[in-house]
Amino acid sequence: MDESVFEDQTFENIDSATTLLQKGSYTACEFVRCNFEKFNLNSFEFIDCTFHHCNLALAVVTDTRFKNVRFNDCKLSGIDFSTCNDFLFEVHCVNCMLDYASFYQKKMMKATFTGCSLLEVDFTDADLSGSIFKNCNLQRTSFNRTNLEKADLSSATNFAIDPENTRIKNAKFSLDGLPGLLGRYQIKIV
Repeated sequence: MDESVFEDQTFENIDSATTLLQKGSYTACEFVRCNFEKFNLNSFEFIDCTFHHCNLALAVVTDTRFKNVRFNDCKLSGIDFSTCNDFLFEVHCVNCMLDYASFYQKKMMKATFTGCSLLEVDFTDADLSGSIFKNCNLQRTSFNRTNLEKADLSSATNFAIDPENTRIKNAKFSLDGLPGLLGRYQIKIV
C-alpha cells in the first residue's frame, strides 16, 4: 500500500467524523483544532509534529510512530500509547488531559509533562528516567516497577510511589510530596 508523505504543512479544523486524515508520514506538520476522537491512527507516522487544541481521546495508535511530537492543550484521554511503535518514541505534553492513558512498558526518557492531568495513567514498567512532571496532577497514577531515576516530580501533586518497587535514585521531590512516597508505611507526616 502506498502511503502519502506530508512535510511542513498545517492541518486545521479536521474532524475525523466527517473528513478522514490520509494515512501516511507527517514530518514537521502542525495540527490545529482537529478532532481525531476514536480515530484509527494505526501505522501513521508523526515526526517533529505539533498538535494544538486537538482531541485525540480514545484514538487507536497501534504501531503509530510518534517521534519528537508535541501536544499543546490537547485531550489525549484513554489512549493506549503502549501499542505505539517503540522506535524513537518521544512525546512532550503541555496543558493536556491524559487521564486513563497507558504508557505501559514505554521507553520515554526525558519526556516532559507540564500542567497536565494524568489521572489513573498507567506507567507500569515504563522508563521515565530524566522526565519532568511540572505542575501535573498524578492522582491514582500507577508507577509500578517504573524507572524514575533523575526524574523531576518536585511540583507534581497527588502521586503515590512505592520506593521499594520503583527506581527513584536522584529523582526530585518536594517536601510536600513526601506523603506520596511514604504512604505505604502508614506514617503521619505533620
